[in-house]
Amino acid sequence: MTDTQRARIEALLPDRTPKRGGRWRDHREVIDAIAWKIQTGAQWVQLPEKYANWRGVYNRLRMWSADGTWERVFTALLAQADADEELHWVVSVDSTIVRAHQHATGARKRGLLPWPVLRCRPGR
Repeated sequence: MTDTQRARIEALLPDRTPKRGGRWRDHREVIDAIAWKIQTGAQWVQLPEKYANWRGVYNRLRMWSADGTWERVFTALLAQADADEELHWVVSVDSTIVRAHQHATGARKRGLLPWPVLRCRPGR
C-alpha cells in the first residue's frame, strides 16, 4: 500500500489499541497481508513470515468485516473517487445460456410416478 492510499483510509480504520490485550500491529502491514492472501489465493497458513502471524491477520479481517470497517472504507473511497471524477462506470450484462441434456436433469424417462409412491414388496 502506498503512502497516498494509506492517508486516504487511515481515519476510517479503528484505533490501534483494542479493548483487551496489547497494541495491534500496524494496519498497513495487516492490509498488505490481506491483499497478498486475496491476490495469491493461498491458504492462511502459507502467509509469508514478513506479514506476521496469519491468525492475527485473519482475526483482524474477520473483526473488520463484522464491525463494518471494510464497508465504511469502501463507501468512502467510492464517494471520493466519484467526487474527483476518477470513477468511470462500466456495465456488462452477460446473457449466456447453458443448457443441459434432458438426461442430465434427473428427469424420469417414462413420465411421472403415481402419488403416493409405495416401493415396498408385498409380504414384507
